[in-house]
Amino acid sequence: MPFEGLSSKLQETFKKLKGKGKLNEKDIKSAMREIKLALLEADVNYKVVKDFINSTSEKCLGKEVLESLTPGHQVVKVVNDELVSLMGSTDSNLDLPQNSVAVIMLIGLQGAGKTTMAGKLSVALKKKGKRVLLTACDVYRPAAIKQLQVVGKSIDVPVFSMGNEVNPADIASASIEHAKKNNFNVVIIDTAGRLQIDEKLMGELVNMKEKISPHEILLVVDAMSGQEAVNVAQSFNDALDITGVILTKLDGDTRGGAALSIKAVTNKPIKFIGTGEKLSDLEVFHPDRMASRILGMGDIVSLVEKVQQEVDEKQAKQLGTKMLKQEFDFQDFLDSMSQIKKLGPMSKLLEMIPGFNSNALKNVDLSSSEKELKKYETIIYSMTLKERQNPPLVSASPSRKKRIAKGAGVTIIDVNKLLKQFVMMKKMMKQFNGQKFIKKGLTNRFPLFKN
Repeated sequence: MPFEGLSSKLQETFKKLKGKGKLNEKDIKSAMREIKLALLEADVNYKVVKDFINSTSEKCLGKEVLESLTPGHQVVKVVNDELVSLMGSTDSNLDLPQNSVAVIMLIGLQGAGKTTMAGKLSVALKKKGKRVLLTACDVYRPAAIKQLQVVGKSIDVPVFSMGNEVNPADIASASIEHAKKNNFNVVIIDTAGRLQIDEKLMGELVNMKEKISPHEILLVVDAMSGQEAVNVAQSFNDALDITGVILTKLDGDTRGGAALSIKAVTNKPIKFIGTGEKLSDLEVFHPDRMASRILGMGDIVSLVEKVQQEVDEKQAKQLGTKMLKQEFDFQDFLDSMSQIKKLGPMSKLLEMIPGFNSNALKNVDLSSSEKELKKYETIIYSMTLKERQNPPLVSASPSRKKRIAKGAGVTIIDVNKLLKQFVMMKKMMKQFNGQKFIKKGLTNRFPLFKN
């Protein structure tokens, strides 16, 4: 989980402050020391930490905080505002022309994930109605062109290539002409990387930039590399004057130092973050929302947006109506699980909920809960359509249970467990009206939805 260590330490510090009625200079300085250590442990650049603490301390020692009726909460607000400022203050969208072919040049070290990111960016732009063309300009790494073609095929995006013998800048230029003639809106250029920064790599990229004049030069860096990611960003920016950064593998970076340092060091915004392995796992970077997550205040706006994007509203309403009328069957259960899966892993959803404390889940195996749901799905898929639509048929027939268990590769005990959970759910639907049912929450009452 991103920023896990930093988030828990900051929340613990704020808890101490909120427990005091009044704060004095000594309290503020003590809190700032703890915040400083937390930031350094999160692998945030030392100079960035120093400037952050100086600015935050100055504001926290002001009359507005010390003489407030809730000084502890005021400190949290100051830290939140400073975190937002540190990461960019405002969202930085792609600066793409509307009436001509937009050119996006992806750069970075080998292994940073440029090719996969080209696919993720294509998926995001396609959702906005853009016709995207991918361009294979990595002519050095074995099978690089093939890899991009595989990615392109999986998302139905064409790939322009001219083989391994042509100069990358010429390939990029030719792909733009191809895009103009074939009505593409966006060209995404997948460039070559190296294991480390060298003159040949930079010279080649500078040459390409001069030849095609891209609208966006996005640096792809691995968030898990911490301060090295910041150093890489600074080097690429010095040579190419990048327009923004994409952080990959942020979901696996528990420290988060790169996300908190890059903007301050390069003065270039983070535009996107990679949050998983799927080609749909790409998010626009919102500094204010990220600051809220770090401070344990959740990100309800992103959660709502995710639900709006992924969940079929009409289908969700139909399922809700069936639940309230107690007409919910196993086929509906499959449909609801399909909707929930689109939202991603439970751990990612929980961290968006205001007030969520990651420490509360340290002894909870969410993957086990998800495996249990997967088992239930397998059992239901082993039923006939008639059985899915009429659960009592299964409950009343030992032979059906035996056949279903065998088809699903589980025991009859597992089938009976699912049937028992289903009966419990129906009873609860009868007890509560829609509003109360939602407020109580499925996880509070149904073991089916928890570990």
